[in-house]
Formats: sequence, structure tokens, C-alpha cells
Amino acid sequence: MHLLVYDATGQGKARLQPLLTASWKIGSTLYRRHPAPVDDVFGATSWEDALAWLCSVRPRARIDSVQYWGHGLFGRVLIADDVLDVSAFDPGHPRLNDLIALRQRVRGEDTLFWFRTCATFGRPRGQAFARAFTRFFGCRAAGHTFVIGPLQSGLHSLRAGDEPSWSTTEGVPASHHERADDPATALPSSLTAPHTISCLHGSVPAGW
Repeated sequence: MHLLVYDATGQGKARLQPLLTASWKIGSTLYRRHPAPVDDVFGATSWEDALAWLCSVRPRARIDSVQYWGHGLFGRVLIADDVLDVSAFDPGHPRLNDLIALRQRVRGEDTLFWFRTCATFGRPRGQAFARAFTRFFGCRAAGHTFVIGPLQSGLHSLRAGDEPSWSTTEGVPASHHERADDPATALPSSLTAPHTISCLHGSVPAGW
């Protein structure tokens, strides 16, 4: 079962946020007919909302892949202002039980979670999130190190137990390499940036 979740709140700091939200909604509909189609789509308004749907949709089926379309920062995935990051795996976190329930539905290392969000796998914070997520679920996860849009650069994936192969400075201007994880420093995607695909790609290229 292949699933797609997008941020349906219409909230965000993007200059053309209403247009961006509409593109996620329309694009998710088109992906039902894509060469690598998804089976179900959900517009979420919070991570509680998203995880509840992922845990309940087609309850007898195992999950092969999940794509999430929305906003991101280094090491974080957002639905409006609701943040999912490494703290979600800590005892007592309000979303931990939802994540444990979701883990029962994945197919182990054969399942892919793909965060089609800006810079989520960038910087040390992004690598820490990738490690924590894949080790918790025992699966593969993919994300980007650049700001993404029609072009989506810095796409990398990680399997449980492996170490990130990409640089912690990828997607960041050279002048900011020694600075802290300031999310404002992520570069926009481009044709010359590493590991670039377009928004029309429905799968992570082999070896990435």
C-alpha cells in the first residue's frame, strides 16, 4: 500500500502559500494516476490527524511507502506549526504512541517514508532526524537538503542502522558552513545541485 499525506492547513510563511497548498492538493490527485501511483491520499491538519489516518486507513494492509508533502526545516517536518522531530521518539511525547502504532504497519526495511519537504535532511540536525526515524521504524527514509519546489535537490535516503552519506554542509552557502543550524540558510534547488529531481518524479532513484 502506497500512501500520500499533505499539509491541508493552508498555513505557512511561503509568499504564495495558498497557491502552494493548492498545488499539493491537485498534485496528490494526479499522483493517483502517476506511473508510480499512490493508493490513498489524505490532507492533514496536524500530526495527530496525519498519524491517526496512517494507522487506520485500509487497516488490514501493510504500508509499502508514505510520501509527505509540506513544509520542513533542518531536522523537522511541519504541518502548519505542528512539528515532528527527534523529540517525538522520547518517552512521554504526545505522539509517541501514535508512532508505535504506525510502526506495526510498516514492512520493515522494505518500507519507505519520503519527506518531500524543504531541508529536512540538511545539517547535523537533519542527519540526526534521519538516523532516529529509520532506527525507530526499522525502515528506509528519504529527504532533501535544499529548499524544494518544482525542482527538488539534495535527495538522499537512509536505511536503519546505516550512517548518512551526504555532507552536513550540503544545501548551505559556504559562508554558513561553520554556523549553527539556522533554517534560513538553506539554498534553493537547482539543476546543478546534487541529487536533483522534479516534482513529477514519483520514486527515489536507485542508489540515492
